[in-house]
Amino acid sequence: MTQVKNYLSLIKFSHTIFAMPFAMIGFFLGVYYFPLGNQGSLGKTIGWELDITNFYLWKTVVVKFILVIFCMITARSAAMAFNRYLDRSFDARNPRTAIREIPSGIIKANHALLFTILSCVLFMISCFFINSLCFFLAPVALFVVLGYSYTKRFTPLCHIVLGLGLSLAPIGAYLAVTGRFDWLPVLFSLTVLFWVSGFDIIYALQDEEFDKSQNLYSIPVALGKKSALRVSEIMHAVSALLVIAAGLYGGFGIWYWIGVSVFTGMLVYQHSIVKPDDLRKVNVAFMTANGIASVVFAVFAIGDIFLR
Repeated sequence: MTQVKNYLSLIKFSHTIFAMPFAMIGFFLGVYYFPLGNQGSLGKTIGWELDITNFYLWKTVVVKFILVIFCMITARSAAMAFNRYLDRSFDARNPRTAIREIPSGIIKANHALLFTILSCVLFMISCFFINSLCFFLAPVALFVVLGYSYTKRFTPLCHIVLGLGLSLAPIGAYLAVTGRFDWLPVLFSLTVLFWVSGFDIIYALQDEEFDKSQNLYSIPVALGKKSALRVSEIMHAVSALLVIAAGLYGGFGIWYWIGVSVFTGMLVYQHSIVKPDDLRKVNVAFMTANGIASVVFAVFAIGDIFLR
């Protein structure tokens, strides 16, 4: 049990709270609007009413739901474990990260690498059982989420690559159900891209001096704390505009807009508590504000899908 806790800590399992709710939005958009097999759309056929004649439909939805959750967990586990493996020497020299599992000796580096490989294999297997499109796109997804760990070595745009990796969640979940691309889940993916990129810049403020000393790249290193926060604000403003655009394009109702209000409010809040000369509340902005933003927004958005 202790070793399980160590690996959950290695991959920061609690951070799943960021992308998972948006994956659920993508999944339930597909479930509601588009046909599954020859049985029709769950949302348009039965809404909240259980119709036993649609047993096949319910079974299909439940199986795909489990597979999507498993894909999210394994892809993110692979990405985080590989990041910790690749950055182990930097983490050991950084006082803020020296207590992490690999530099502190709690988990061996080669074990973390094996965990990464196993997670990738399980991700690919899950995609195979979802549909052929997801399976063929799976290597692309892994390339993005694993490749992020290298980007901080050569570009300050590493935050955008991280955002891109997490932005695959809503469109990937939607593809799992429908097997097709559509604009609405793309708008949600773009929302995630700018949202995650923006708060990752805030998180990177803590390591500006260390990253400079190690010749690592980030927006704070390239522009300084004050300008980096301005860039983060711009990204979050774009994210807010995109989530509004998604609401208008998708014809959502009042519940969705309540969720949008909470989401944008949390964006504003995190920028109100983090200052260039005061980083004491970075973790509150990073974890608490963004966790609330994603979960509450997803609850209201999904509720609006089925209550319209």
